[in-house]
Amino acid sequence: MATSIEIKKATLRDRIVVDVDVWMDDPEDHDFSPRARMTGGQLHIHNQGREDVFSTFDLEDEMQIVAERDRLIELRIKFGVHGMHGKLTHKTPLPRSGPNSKKLAESRWKTLLPLEISS
Repeated sequence: MATSIEIKKATLRDRIVVDVDVWMDDPEDHDFSPRARMTGGQLHIHNQGREDVFSTFDLEDEMQIVAERDRLIELRIKFGVHGMHGKLTHKTPLPRSGPNSKKLAESRWKTLLPLEISS
């Protein structure tokens, strides 16, 4: 289950593209089903079944027009797991020769998400 959702940025291309960071407690947890809703000028993204874990973002006027026209957004999700994807405290001076020369794999999704519009 997702413990936190954070919208990093929203950009306008052919459609609205939203970059999101999602943090989980367990790497074996696969229970994430994102939902998007627009209320007024705010975009809300939450996990289905968990209304308490959500993130909001204020959309610009042009983005609101495109969102109402398309009724979908492109969601790019970067997953992180607490305890695995933290910050390194001891860095190797020459990363090419040290034991920490490889990065941990980062799970990413890219999906089209229908947008529910409410007033």
